[in-house]
Amino acid sequence: MKPESLSSSDARRCPECGSNRIMKDHESAEIVCMGCGYVVIANLTDQGPEWRAFDSEQLEKRARAGAPTTFTIHDKGLSTTIDWHDRDVHGQRLPQGQKAQIYRLRKWQRRIRVSDATERNLAFALSEISKISNNLNLPKNVIETASVIYRKAVKERLIRGRTIQGVTSAAIYVACRQCGVARTLEDISQVSPINKKEVGRSYRFLVKELNYFIKPVKAGLYITKLCNQLTLQGNVEEIAHKILFAASELRLTSGRGPTGIAAAVSYIASILTGERKTQREIAEIAQVTEVTIRNRYKELVERLQFTIYL
Repeated sequence: MKPESLSSSDARRCPECGSNRIMKDHESAEIVCMGCGYVVIANLTDQGPEWRAFDSEQLEKRARAGAPTTFTIHDKGLSTTIDWHDRDVHGQRLPQGQKAQIYRLRKWQRRIRVSDATERNLAFALSEISKISNNLNLPKNVIETASVIYRKAVKERLIRGRTIQGVTSAAIYVACRQCGVARTLEDISQVSPINKKEVGRSYRFLVKELNYFIKPVKAGLYITKLCNQLTLQGNVEEIAHKILFAASELRLTSGRGPTGIAAAVSYIASILTGERKTQREIAEIAQVTEVTIRNRYKELVERLQFTIYL
């Protein structure tokens, strides 16, 4: 039987049997009569908040209004924005007398939003982080992590004597390492006005001063990146991961650069599957030299006992 189209507040009595034994089933999102089993209302809308609070203090701090907070904006996105359309909430144009008042409110709101030098620094730096991250096609969690790292650097007063672009680029690289995203110093320096040497210097400074523990980069992260940029099929990437696993079991990857190992196993996998890529093509994508690929290739083929016909 089709349920009645009533609101949850109106469902106080069963329209089928007249019983007032009404139960709300949260798992199936229904209001059911306990007497006859008639479904009074189906597809209930959850009116509760989308977040959870584990104590009264969290419950008081959180509110279900406005956009979610984000660390990528200097005021965490909690400020009010007065647009330039000069229209009210109904879409009607404002009277001429109110336009001047709204203009003054808009001007002062823009002035007080960034009140001191620290906030101006933070606003410019976070916009730089967003710009560099968008050029690198980084996910949102990396951008949020980089913003938190830069905020910590500002709080510890580590920005003095260093360029904003250098520290922001270093914060992005630290965030990539923490979140397991394969990006090298060369990748970041290409989209940043700072060279690779300056980014590396700022990165080492942040890691030391903020007491971060950065795990070594795994070559498996770069295999996926290389295969995507070389437009190789999925079986090539799968075989490359298997070769890498066998090489790591024999400790052939110890003391070797992850990009060189990833380039070599990708080169071997492309030959084994018939999708041949030259060493020069892979070297340009992996940003390593052809000599490095040849050396890693010879070591892997000899120790893993591959038979490759060129």
